[in-house]
Parts: sequence; structure tokens; C-alpha cells
Amino acid sequence: MTAPAAPAPTPASTGEMPRLKSADSTRRRNSELALLALALLLVLAYYATVEATMLDTITPDFWVPTAALAGVFLAMHVVIRFLAPFADPALIPAVALLNGLGVGFLRRLDLSKVEAADQANLSTFSGVGGRQLAWTLISVVLAATLLALIRDHRNVSRYSYTLGLSGIVLVMIPAVLPAQFSEVNGAKLWIRFGGFAIQPGEFAKLALVVFFAFYLVRKREVLSLASKRFLGIDFPRGRDLGPVLVVWMMSLLVLVFVKDLGTALLYFGLFVVTLYVATERVSWLIIGLLLFFGGVFLAYFLGSAIGGPFANFYDRAQIWLDPFSEPETRGYQLVQSLLGLGTGGLFGSGPGGGAPLQIPEVQNDFIFAGMGEEIGLFGITALLMLYLLIVERGLRAGLDVRDSFGKLVAGGLAFTMGLQVFVIIGGISGLIPLTGQTTPFLSSGGSSLMANWLLVAMLLRISDAARRPLASGGGLAAAPGGKPAPQQLHGAPTEVIRP
Repeated sequence: MTAPAAPAPTPASTGEMPRLKSADSTRRRNSELALLALALLLVLAYYATVEATMLDTITPDFWVPTAALAGVFLAMHVVIRFLAPFADPALIPAVALLNGLGVGFLRRLDLSKVEAADQANLSTFSGVGGRQLAWTLISVVLAATLLALIRDHRNVSRYSYTLGLSGIVLVMIPAVLPAQFSEVNGAKLWIRFGGFAIQPGEFAKLALVVFFAFYLVRKREVLSLASKRFLGIDFPRGRDLGPVLVVWMMSLLVLVFVKDLGTALLYFGLFVVTLYVATERVSWLIIGLLLFFGGVFLAYFLGSAIGGPFANFYDRAQIWLDPFSEPETRGYQLVQSLLGLGTGGLFGSGPGGGAPLQIPEVQNDFIFAGMGEEIGLFGITALLMLYLLIVERGLRAGLDVRDSFGKLVAGGLAFTMGLQVFVIIGGISGLIPLTGQTTPFLSSGGSSLMANWLLVAMLLRISDAARRPLASGGGLAAAPGGKPAPQQLHGAPTEVIRP
């Protein structure tokens, strides 16, 4: 009597994470299409409500902006079907809803700026809303181009040092330019020539994420070594603090020359959190927080004592501490932002029913306050949930992908998005001093929109790699139109390779 055949190994028995089959990619893309249709219906309803409130009627062509957005987003959906069929199906619908509501609110501002007799005749592609619609088209084209050019996210690691240097240069260019070409509201974040303006720091964060991820993959074991244990926490050796101290000094230089707390917090926080993800040591977070808050207090006291390069930060901190002491001058922006959020209450005045133009820079830094006045606490909570969904899906892609470089890039990009939202929302709500950061996908401007669409495209590429079926040899199956994925990143000893 022959012995029964041994059961075939399963993903659970081998320790291998279960992989999706090719048929599941179609199901996920269909789910993405359904969610995208729902997002566009919500945007269409928002446009109709704005016109009904402001014009007391709905114009026959109210659907045109939504149709233009639908064409752009559906084209991106088709690109993903062919180039990243296993990518996360929730990312594009969430981003499309935020982007569409941002364009709709900017068009609502355009309606408030024109005479009542001309409101019904406002062109779809005119004003701030029209420009944002054009920037959306350009941004989506760039995202699709990135997916076409980068078939394997690990190939980006070949250019890590170039990208790192480029990121530093992009951050510091506004700092060395004269104020008339770079400074807005005290922060030197822009490059402005005539009618052209770009915020290079938006692109610098993407380059720095790649560099930090590559560096930490190679140095992970060294940075994970501990020398002393204090209060149950393992702290690193003193000589391993060098990279953190270097980035800390760079963040202080950003605070001094770029004159913006948000930018300094974004770059330093990005490095420390990526370091924590790479080493899994809480001590790095503690050291990072101590260094950052130490630098902030140092800048504040130096600003109060000697002024100079720290004066701008000191002024912003003073406004944050008591904005109502000078509500008509220095504290005007923050006061109007708080009043707008307070006026909205729980349910808001309704789309088109508020007075957002009373808030300075409502189309840029303070767009969340302007929208909060009209959609209320429940509405802005829903927007925050959309951002939370994007961040969560980015982190999920990092957890699922099997190479260390991809994990750190996905985690760094997701954290960057979350931290930027925290910094800008914290500023307009009085939680932290005001910063020059933009609200991703909502604020007017091409730099922020293009950079954040590129960020989402990279998350799509990594999530596609995380869910792509395994080839017969144990590696990932080749991406559509691409070569077979490499097995290991430059022979890094920390690479996670499953047989």
C-alpha cells in the first residue's frame, strides 16, 4: 500500500505571502473604475450645488469641468490597466476626488470675483480654476509618463546620489536668490520670473526620499547597532549619530535661509521616520524629536535676541501664540482662518454659501479654511479621511513589497504626504506656527500638483510590484512591457528575498 502523496506546499506553509493571480488584476481595475465614477459623481454634485447657491440656477454647461476631469482621470485609469495592472485600486479615486473638489472650489472663487451679470458666462478654462484644470492635465500626463518610464521601482536606486544632490540644490536655490525672485510672505520657497513661478521644494522631497531610502538600505545594519540601554530603549552608538546630525544641521540651514519651519520639519521628519522604518528602533524617533525641538527653541530665542535670519520664525511664533493681539495686521491671516473654520460649524454654510475671499491666500495656503467654512467640520473630516486613506494605502504598499528599497521609498512617500497635510492643517488651525506648505491636490499651483501626482505614480508602481504574481523562478513576474525584475538591490545584505 503506497503512502499518500504529500500535500502541495501552500503560501501559509512556506511562509510566503499569498500573491494575487492575473485574474484579480481585472477585478481590481474594475473596482478602481467604479470608485472613480463615484468620485466624479460627487464632484459633479459639488459643481451643481455651487452654481445653484451662487447663481440661483444651474447653467446648461455646469458639467463641462467635470467632463474634462473625467476624461483626464479615465485616461489615467486606462494607462494603469496596461502599465500597472496590480496597483492599488483606491489611490486614483481618492486623489481624483480631492483634485476635482479643489478645481471646483477654485472655480467657486472665480465666480465670487466676477460681476453677478458675468457669472453665468464664466469660461471653464478661465481664472484660477481654469488654470488648475490645465495643471491637472499636465500633472496626470507626467504621472503616466513616470509609470511608462519606470517599470521597476528598484531601477531608480541607480540614480540615488544624483537625486540626493538635486534635492539639496532644489531646496537651496530660492535661498540664494534675491527676495524679489523667491520670497512670499517672508518665506523663500519660490523661483519667480515675470509671470512664471515654481516651488522647487515640492520636487526636492521626492528626490530626497529616494536618496534617504537608498542610503539607509546600505547602512541599515550599522545604524541598528546599539551601545547603551536606557529606560528599556536601545540607543545607537555615538559615532552613528553623524547622519542624523548632518540632516539636523541642514534643516536648521533651511530654517535660517529659506525661513520656513514647515519645510525644515518636512525634510528632517522625513529622514528620521525613514531611519526608524529601516532600523525599527524607537530611539531614533526620540533623538530626532529632541534635536528638532531643540533647534526650534534655539531659533526662537535667537530670533528674539538678535533677530537677523531668525526674525521671520520669531514673528510667526509670536503670531501663533496670540494671533488676536494684532488681528488687523500681523495676525490677520490666522484670525480670518480661525473665523472661517468657526463660522462653518458642523455642517457649513453649503458649497458656494460662504465668504472665503475674506481669508487671505484662500486659493493657496488657506484653501482648507475656505472649504471648511462651506462644508463644515463633517466635510473637512471627510477630506482628512481621504488623505488618511492615501497615506494608509502607501504604507500598505510598503509593507507588502518585498525589497527593502521599495519599503523605504513607499513609507517615506506616504509619510511625506501625511506630514505635509499635518503641517498645513496645523498652521491654519493654530496648532503650530503658519508655514508656506500647500495642501496636496487642493491648493492652486502647478508645482504642488505635479509633485504630488508624481508621488502617487511612484506609490502605484510600488503597489503594483507588491501585488504582482510570482514568476516560476521565485521572483516577480516582469512588468507589462518591461524586463524581469532584478532579484536583489546591489547585493544589499538587508534585502528581503523570498524563495
